Amino acid sequence: MRHIISAILIGLLACNTAIAAGKLEYTPYTAPKTLYDFYFDDPEYINSALYWLRSQINPLMEEPYNIQPEDMKIVVVIHGTEIATIATKNYSKYQTAVDRMRYYASLGVDFRVCALAAEEYGYSVNDFQDFIKVVPSAMAELSYWQQQGYALITPRILIRQHSIESIR
Repeated sequence: MRHIISAILIGLLACNTAIAAGKLEYTPYTAPKTLYDFYFDDPEYINSALYWLRSQINPLMEEPYNIQPEDMKIVVVIHGTEIATIATKNYSKYQTAVDRMRYYASLGVDFRVCALAAEEYGYSVNDFQDFIKVVPSAMAELSYWQQQGYALITPRILIRQHSIESIR
């Protein structure tokens, strides 16, 4: 009998938990020091990666944080096929991505390109958008910023197989 009553009570508790609502919590974020590693096998993936930036910057600029963009220290190191998106000759093809990067650069995001990768693609310093800094090596750059205390984020770009509506 005790086992039956215990099972009923556990079942009732589980039902209450199932109908309980989630709780919004404001983690006490402070101005970030973040390093993004962009290395993609498709130049178009930069569009998805830029949403990672947006997902960090926008909430921090809003209530309750109100962190000013100039207080956020964000560095993006570019060294994959997405390097083509920031070549000035490709602006018309990648205009949306470039305009978004230019906007983030105006907020203080520091976009850096690996000189070794640039050379591999046949680009020189003068081939890039004006907000781009060319640095000697992506690997050395990633190491340097991590040694300065920057948190490393490497966006993982996945191709959605299902619509949000179909899995909701």
